Amino acid sequence: MNEELFRLVSGTWTPFNPVTVRSIISMFDREYKGGVNFAEFTGVWKYITDWQNIFRTYDRDNSGLIDKNELKQALTGFGYRLTDQFYEILIRKFDRQRRGQVAFDDFIQCCIVLQKLTDVFRRQDTDQDGWIQVSYEQYLSMVFSVI
Repeated sequence: MNEELFRLVSGTWTPFNPVTVRSIISMFDREYKGGVNFAEFTGVWKYITDWQNIFRTYDRDNSGLIDKNELKQALTGFGYRLTDQFYEILIRKFDRQRRGQVAFDDFIQCCIVLQKLTDVFRRQDTDQDGWIQVSYEQYLSMVFSVI
């Protein structure tokens, strides 16, 4: 049911990444039942619509996919300052179709993961200088709290 719902909400009727579906559902599932009721669904609908507008803004060639340069423009617009090498890593990680570009649902997943990792990092970066020192186990705990 959830995947069909997300096909409708995406406006493309293409299969949504199941990981993205679970991530979004978990954000709006206030009763922790693994799904959303109608009231929660209205939040999901607005969330997806907002992401569609963002995606369309940065999908400059209207291909329905975001390439590395478009991803860089989007994330820079969100305040991230990352190297070109890191954008290559993001494309490899979130390009399920192996075309060197990221689809709409994978773009959402990329942004969700990046934001969660940033939040976890910032909690450790108490002096806000962009550097942290953590043990290996702390690092693993930070990463596994996100994935």
